[in-house]
Amino acid sequence: MADEKTARLPRVGGRLDSLAPWALALGALLAIAGFVLNFTVAPLVNGATVAEPAVIGGTLVGNKLLLSQKIFYWHMPVAMASFAALVFTAYYSIRFLMTKEYRYDVRAKLATETSLVFVLCTMATGEMWTRFEWGVWWTWEPRLTTYFVLMLMIFGYFILRNAVEDTERRAVYSSVFGILIFIDVPICFMITRLIPSSVHPVIFRTDSGLSPEMLLPLLLSLFGFLLIAFGLYRLRLRVQLMEDALVRIQDKLED
Repeated sequence: MADEKTARLPRVGGRLDSLAPWALALGALLAIAGFVLNFTVAPLVNGATVAEPAVIGGTLVGNKLLLSQKIFYWHMPVAMASFAALVFTAYYSIRFLMTKEYRYDVRAKLATETSLVFVLCTMATGEMWTRFEWGVWWTWEPRLTTYFVLMLMIFGYFILRNAVEDTERRAVYSSVFGILIFIDVPICFMITRLIPSSVHPVIFRTDSGLSPEMLLPLLLSLFGFLLIAFGLYRLRLRVQLMEDALVRIQDKLED
């Protein structure tokens, strides 16, 4: 049994738990609204700009404005949701290293689980974009590469957790690794500015040229997926806390 400081957990059924289903519902509505506006109002996105025909992944492509560019309105928001979840992974990992309280390790793990959901969504939508727009399933473009490394690190995080049996050592190692994962987040975000790419657009800039018809569905999708991420995290946390409470009760009965 862990000591009282390590085992202390937040209560189940608080105000945030009651908000989780509403966040999921509202997030789904916003994401759907963004999707509808995406295909009814928003113009085609001038995305992966190629100034002149270029060879990408062995295929000759040019600048295209195809319907597949609509993927942008969900691809970017799910990527931002994955980054937001990893911010909390790093925060709770640091909190655990400072306090050694088990509740922070639990929260860091669940934030990473939430991030993994959106990382997989980002990779799936990104693969659709690269196939439809560039004619290839994969190319070692800077942002694709750094985000792929991010996904592998998240997989490694859970492999590490399953490989270490001692509870305290697992939490310490996972916390350190969770912080290392977060370090890749600003690299992924800034890589197109640090290493200019002819195939991956820079989204957040003063001359991005996003019209109101483009910005509205993008923001609706962004806030929608952020709310979905929050709802998934809180519901998963509630389940985890109830499972931990059950384990403690079983341990007391056995003693």
